[in-house]
Amino acid sequence: MKEKKKKTFGNSLNYFFSDLVENRFKNIGYLPRWIIICIDISILFLASAVTYFVVSNLTLGFYPTFTLFERYALVIVVNLLCFLVYRTYAGIIRHSSFIDAFRLLFSTFTAFLILVIFNYTYFLFNGIKVFLFPGLIIHFVISFILLLAFRLAVKFLFENYLLAFNKESATKVAIYGADANAVALANALNLETPKRYQLVGFVGGKKSRINKEVLGLPIVNNKKSIAVILRKLKADSVIISDKNISNEEKLKIVEDCLDHNYKILTLPTVSDWNDQKEISKSIKKFEIKDLLERNSIELDNNKIAEQLKGKVLLITGAAGSIGSEIVQQVLSYLPAKMILIDQAETPLHHLSIEICKLQTLVEIVPIIADIRDKKIMEHIFATYLPDVVYHAAAYKHVPLMEENPYQAIKTNILGTKNLADISVASGVKRFVMVSTDKAVNPSNVMGASKRIAEIYVQSLFFETRKAKDNSTKFITTRFGNVLGSNGSVVPLFTKQIEEGGPITITHPDIIRYFMTIPEACQLVLEAGAMGNGGEIFIFDMGQPVKIIDLAKKMIRLAGYVPEEEIQIKIIGLRPGEKMYEELLNDSAKTLPTHHDKIMIATENKNDFYVELQGLIEMLEKNVTNLKIQESVAIMKKIVPEFKSMNSIYEQLD
Repeated sequence: MKEKKKKTFGNSLNYFFSDLVENRFKNIGYLPRWIIICIDISILFLASAVTYFVVSNLTLGFYPTFTLFERYALVIVVNLLCFLVYRTYAGIIRHSSFIDAFRLLFSTFTAFLILVIFNYTYFLFNGIKVFLFPGLIIHFVISFILLLAFRLAVKFLFENYLLAFNKESATKVAIYGADANAVALANALNLETPKRYQLVGFVGGKKSRINKEVLGLPIVNNKKSIAVILRKLKADSVIISDKNISNEEKLKIVEDCLDHNYKILTLPTVSDWNDQKEISKSIKKFEIKDLLERNSIELDNNKIAEQLKGKVLLITGAAGSIGSEIVQQVLSYLPAKMILIDQAETPLHHLSIEICKLQTLVEIVPIIADIRDKKIMEHIFATYLPDVVYHAAAYKHVPLMEENPYQAIKTNILGTKNLADISVASGVKRFVMVSTDKAVNPSNVMGASKRIAEIYVQSLFFETRKAKDNSTKFITTRFGNVLGSNGSVVPLFTKQIEEGGPITITHPDIIRYFMTIPEACQLVLEAGAMGNGGEIFIFDMGQPVKIIDLAKKMIRLAGYVPEEEIQIKIIGLRPGEKMYEELLNDSAKTLPTHHDKIMIATENKNDFYVELQGLIEMLEKNVTNLKIQESVAIMKKIVPEFKSMNSIYEQLD
């Protein structure tokens, strides 16, 4: 019975202290500045009392100039004025740093100098001093130590007691990296309230020594696998903060962590590493795009700026995934005006609002228009006289366009023809068209429509150049799948995982090339700047990715087990879908450029313009009369390598 009472009393005591520290102490807000000043004045009173006690026990006599009260009142007033000048009260006590310590040092030392100057000035005029010089030194030292000790004590209490009561809920993490950014991240984690993460160590380079420490935590070299290191540090997760590691090394870390059920977190690029709150808020779950993205691209900014600064730009499909990123990127080159064209009202409205928030000096003109409408496009070009056109408007979904060839032909082919013809007539200097790897040896209507658009702008350039050398320079850029674009596989898989599965894949062996949206648009700008006209630029897409492997990684990154918690369902190839995409057709070769990620495809159609004009006129006539079979047959005539796969148009091959 007594034992039970003891246990009950002990539990009650634990509960009391837990409630006191965790719920009350933890929720204390930041003290008002006037309270901090009052505390500092109280500390000065204490310092004065200690100083008097020390000096009075020395073989020294006080000067009878002022009374004891007047003398120390003057000391406190001078120190208070220095507090106000140096704003020692402005720092948040629990987040005190070296800057706050230096402020205190400067403040107390300045007060000391003022009192010394006053002391000797008074002596010059009156022949007697006010303060004992040793007394001023002792007061300066004691007041600084006590003021600093108060701040360190508060900081220690908050950091250690709050950490102790958050240990159960906080995730134990290690930081991959040991540079200045990693230290800034560590400080941010330590300052965060309430704590989400408890930092247990750093993973440094292979040359790092085990006995090195940062912020009292070990730096472990990464000679062993990351899973072994995390087990040694007793961590649950790793935050990858090192932006200099290669994609291969990052892939190895992810694979190792996933195999041993360790969570992976990452930190996007933070613009201001001094903003501790911003750093801790930026930590997010590691996503598949973090794994697939490559090192940053070096752009010839001077060349791009030379062609865009102060110019009028027209961007079609401006509200789409690629178009909106082009808009964001070209803003930094300060064009005079940007004409944003899209037929999607709401996305274009949202884009306009986002750009307005940036408070840019560039004039933004959003226009709801369809590139198939030749009359309105002529009016827009005549009104704004664009210097450069970025053509990103297109229908891109293979299965949908296989079922709706009318829309693919009208937009991707005839819409592009409208823009190209009007650009030549309006004296546009550069026309940059965004194409796709599906235009290479096309197996579907969408890919064939984009290939015909490529051929048209290329042949139009060579035709117009015969008449004049300074004709519009038509440049085509061709790349593969873009991570995170509207309707792409990654957002689809993410949604399916959130819904509990299954993830649907068309074929277990299907592979695709991937590129991030910013990377693709950077290369579009670079290719557009370097092009002399008539080229088809193809981008280095890196290594192809097996879609089923991509799905499994995404499931595991989300914290689930593939095939057990989230099923993968094979639904069969869709109409027009290929097992793999290509960036070159069978007969084409590539030429290098000054940029290692951009090549030129040798697929020139120099003398095809007249014949192509006749075929496109026939195509337009048939599609306008809704003769779809005949229209697709003409597409196959224009692009002989267009062989339909798993489609009703296979009979036309």
